[in-house]
Amino acid sequence: MASIWSDEGRLQAWLEVELAATAAWAELGVVPADAAKALEENAKRPTPERVAEIEATLHHDTAAFVDAQAEQLGEEGRWFHYGLTSSDVVDTALALQIREAGALILAGVDQALAVVTARAEEHRETLQMGRTHGVHAEPTTFGVKLAGWAFELDRARARVARALDGMRVGKLSGAVGTYAATDPDLERIACERLGLEPAPTSTQILQRDRHAELLSALAVTASSLDKFALEIRHLARTEVAEVQEPFGKGQKGSSAMPHKRNPVVAERICGLARVLRGHALVGLENVALWHERDISHSSAERVVIPDAFLALDYMLDRFTWLMDGLVVRAERMRRNLEASHYLFFSQRVLLALVESGLSRDDAYRLVQRNAMRAWDEELDFRELARADEEIAGRVDLDAVFDLDAYTRHVDTIFARLHTLVAKEEPVHA
Repeated sequence: MASIWSDEGRLQAWLEVELAATAAWAELGVVPADAAKALEENAKRPTPERVAEIEATLHHDTAAFVDAQAEQLGEEGRWFHYGLTSSDVVDTALALQIREAGALILAGVDQALAVVTARAEEHRETLQMGRTHGVHAEPTTFGVKLAGWAFELDRARARVARALDGMRVGKLSGAVGTYAATDPDLERIACERLGLEPAPTSTQILQRDRHAELLSALAVTASSLDKFALEIRHLARTEVAEVQEPFGKGQKGSSAMPHKRNPVVAERICGLARVLRGHALVGLENVALWHERDISHSSAERVVIPDAFLALDYMLDRFTWLMDGLVVRAERMRRNLEASHYLFFSQRVLLALVESGLSRDDAYRLVQRNAMRAWDEELDFRELARADEEIAGRVDLDAVFDLDAYTRHVDTIFARLHTLVAKEEPVHA
């Protein structure tokens, strides 16, 4: 990923666009075929240092690139950059870089999805307290939680893929998009060589709604990783202690406290997601430009587009590592589930009372009375219910207090997950 967004990577992409344009001109009979062939054989990417040296005088990076290239090319160099404006090269080359970088992001999502799915299957029956508002609600399983993450990662992949498809375009339409110095066939032929579609229309630039959609898709993916990492951080708290980050041999969790084992990678993921969301805002701000273009978007994009790909690539790598080695403490999950005095059975008691003929409000008040006492006095809710004749005399509490009720439909969820995994598996001819 770093190589794609390096100065060398950027200049190489520019060169690919320039040579595709020259070859297209030759096919149209504008540039002599032998000149185009000579450029193809002899044009080498100039060094970033040489381009920077020329740019110090010209104050124009594309012009500096063209001049640095012309130094190598001799007589045929006059056809290099023929008919093009800077944005023809820069925007089309950016599409090439994004395509290459996007493939790495999709691969990273696939790896994360595979690990999360495997851990979900491993813990499909591992009971865990579900929490709403941070408070114990009803039991779920850790596997069901992770299955939800897998589906979210699949949506992220589809979202990024759609945005990348929207960026699979090039433009060689000239200064204000009218082909006055180029030709629509030039654009078509060059884009075909580059594996891109010609933009249906452009001004001096590709419209930035495409880039805004891409940055937003990357930011939403980062926000999903943020959500997963935040959950891990909550579950790793000392008072909860249901999961724990991998902790390497010789690692130190604190410079002062030798006992510390902190969720630092999860915290890093959460922090970087904030950066990605900021980059998405820059993408939205870049949509509105003056007339056929200004270059207020350019300086910002040079920061946010490479940085968004680099950051998300790193986040996906670290999240996959985190999930692969995550320590899951099933026994602690069970103890935490039991620590709320079995209050999570309250809805099942409520529904049983309603089925017995009580009005919902009367049943609710009856259950709530016992539930509040169990909470305030730290008593077993099941025993209080058994001792309350208004409840025990109406319902079969042995059937009500059944933990298996919370996992009886887990297989349905995992059948859906298996369908998702099957869909993601590559098909080979």
